[in-house]
This record gives sequence, structure tokens and C-alpha cells, in this order.
Amino acid sequence: MNLEIYFDAHTLDSTGPSVVSERISRFNYAPSLTIHGPFMDLSPGAVDPLIHEITLKRYSQAMEVARAVEAKRVVFHSGYERWKYDLKIEPWLQQSLKTWSLMLEQATTYGIRISIENIFEDRPDNIRLLMEKIGSDHIGVCFDTGHFNLFSSVGLDEWLDALQPYINELHVHDNDRTRDQHAAPGEGVFDFERLFGRLDPDDPDLILTVEAHSKEEVFKSLRYFMILP
Repeated sequence: MNLEIYFDAHTLDSTGPSVVSERISRFNYAPSLTIHGPFMDLSPGAVDPLIHEITLKRYSQAMEVARAVEAKRVVFHSGYERWKYDLKIEPWLQQSLKTWSLMLEQATTYGIRISIENIFEDRPDNIRLLMEKIGSDHIGVCFDTGHFNLFSSVGLDEWLDALQPYINELHVHDNDRTRDQHAAPGEGVFDFERLFGRLDPDDPDLILTVEAHSKEEVFKSLRYFMILP
């Protein structure tokens, strides 16, 4: 049982890497950690240079925490919303490449891999293009089942056909397509059988993160994966 820990902006400002390391040292076991970086108000594809600057600062802070706790991976949101970019991928793509090229330097130096998570995407095209342009094993894709369920206009196979070579993490949660419920697998309508027919949950290179947001849903998720009876 390993952990993914989310750090928002307030936590990054009030709790430095050394404090985080000290608190994690109090655990009565030594989990393998991943970090979920901040995302509120941030935009890796920002065209405003000041927004771009603060996004890089927050991302870099998250990477410093990840380094301090020897995390294997850091997850960041893609930040693409097609309506905001007037249905165009190129402006977002060009600005995103500036962001991720800088973060790639940090990730390579620290030996950490970055996973870029789908959020409001209705198709996988923009993330696929980003992965092709980056072309580094240090940056891959975190496929979020709940976000796909809410926002995708195309089927799961189309997403996997486009992104499977790049997927190095899964955020596993379910919903009924009315809101982002973060329920356990099987509590909503996402086709997990089809997903795991294409992706092996036992692949040692694939981090599988349960993103249930209540203790009850966490236990349901563990039962779904037969970790608990």
C-alpha cells in the first residue's frame, strides 16, 4: 500500500521539503510515494507570461518536495480546455512545451518522472501531440478514468490507441457522468474491464492510484482490486 500526496499552494508555502520529510519519517512503515502537484489557477499552457511564471514556480516547489521525500513520480494537470483556446491546440501546445522543457531539466536532474493528467479533454489529441514533441521517458501520461468518463466525446479505445505507449500512471475512480464523484470502481459507469483488458494493473512500470475521496470509497476500491476481502 503506497501513497500519492497532494500539495496545494498553501501547503507548499507553509510546509517546506525538510518539514515534509520529517513528518513522513514518523510513518510506521515506508511507503513508496508519488506527489500530486498544485493545479488551482495554474496553467502550463498559459500565454500570459506572469501566469506562466507562477505556474513554473509552483511546479518547481512540488518537484523539490518530491526530491526531499524520494518520490517516484509527480502528477500535474495538462491545463488544456478547448473552449478557452478557441478550439485550437497549437497555442496551448507551444506554451506547454516551454513549461515542460524546463520541468524536464529538473526531473532529469532529480531522477523523477512526471505524469501529465487529462482533465477537461474531450479527446486525447492534444496530450498525444505533447508527448510526441517532448519525446522523453521522464514525462508520460497519467490517465484519469473519472475525468475521461465526464468529458470525453470519443470511446476509451481511441484514448488508449493514442496514449497507451505513454501511460505510466492511472488515477482510478468512478462516477455516473453527472459530476466528479471520485467513487470506487464499479460504483459508476466507467468500463474498468475494458481498461484492464488493455492495460495490465500488475505492470511494475504502471502506478495505479486509487482516487476515492472518502474512507468508505477507498475500502470499496481495495475490495474491487481484491486487496481486502
